[in-house]
Amino acid sequence: MERPDPAEYQPRLTLWGHAWRYTICLLLSALVWSSTFRGQWDDYRWLWWIDLVVGVACYVLVLYRRRWPLAVTLATAVASLVSGVAAGPGTLAAVSLATRQRLGPIAIAAAVGLVCYQGYVDTQPIENAEPFWVGFAFNVAITIAIFGWGMYLGSRRILLWSLRQRAERAETEQAMRVAQARTTERARIAREMHDVLAHRISQISLHAGAMAYRDDLDAVALRDSAQVVRSQAHEALTELRDVLGVLRDPGTGEIAERPQPTYADVASLVAEAQDEGLAVTFDDHLSARAEALPEVVGRTVYRIVQEGITNVRKHAPGARLRVEVSGSPDTGIDIKLRNPLGFGPTTTPGSGLGLVGLTERAELRGGTLEHRRDGADFELHGWLPWRT
Repeated sequence: MERPDPAEYQPRLTLWGHAWRYTICLLLSALVWSSTFRGQWDDYRWLWWIDLVVGVACYVLVLYRRRWPLAVTLATAVASLVSGVAAGPGTLAAVSLATRQRLGPIAIAAAVGLVCYQGYVDTQPIENAEPFWVGFAFNVAITIAIFGWGMYLGSRRILLWSLRQRAERAETEQAMRVAQARTTERARIAREMHDVLAHRISQISLHAGAMAYRDDLDAVALRDSAQVVRSQAHEALTELRDVLGVLRDPGTGEIAERPQPTYADVASLVAEAQDEGLAVTFDDHLSARAEALPEVVGRTVYRIVQEGITNVRKHAPGARLRVEVSGSPDTGIDIKLRNPLGFGPTTTPGSGLGLVGLTERAELRGGTLEHRRDGADFELHGWLPWRT
């Protein structure tokens, strides 16, 4: 994977971000300068002023560490040769450089920093100075710790950036799959409408045109032609009710699916699932009015129940499914499917797009379809108007 640009994964510097970073720098500066402060003031007051002025300049310079990381790090490192106050901003610049994960600049900055830190210890009036090897070992350890911490922060930032990118990409891909499922559903319906209705509409247009242009037709002939138009329109409407159940293969043009279920087939669907070992309870409060239910609406109810049974098989094998259908011409059709969440393994893959397509169907029929988790149960709830 190509390394991202630091601007993509580094956190944005806010006022609070500057404040806590500068607070830590001030503490580091005070800790380092405390070992030379007294000696400089008593014996080399000009060194005291150089230390302070150079250190303050480094506090200003370190603000530009993200624009010129290596240059600012080297400048603050060289400044630490004569200034203990520069230790704070120098450390901040070194950590910032290390977060970029570039080994070449890190090695250069570490070498220059180690020489300058050691030079400060050797040239300044430090009280109770330790032997050279002790001070050098301490500076080596501090340098490794500073750049190691910066590299750790950089790795962590890159990891978080990578995870965010993956999450955003996954969300985008899921949104594309959902949009594709809806587009596919509408395209299938459009193809079916063309296949089923084009012939009927052309016949109606032909007879209607003849009636409009011929002025030699008597009343009997006009009635006969009107009867033909009426018959063709009736057949077109009948086939339109069946259009959602006829799907054609886009490659061969052959009918790929021939299901023409109605609400009367829901009981058979449930019985078939029960015969296959699925625990299904069907509460049918609509059977007395089922004959008056439009076929398109009944077919959509059938599909919703079918999808609910399929989902139980996929994601909750062994769970009991309760199906309840109720309604009236005034209130519409209410479909509820409820089952416990899966407690067993599933080997059947699923993309989650079946419910997306059904939701689109329900909305095209003027209804709704929702699914949610209710405690330990999964609920699929649909509503359809009685008349389409």
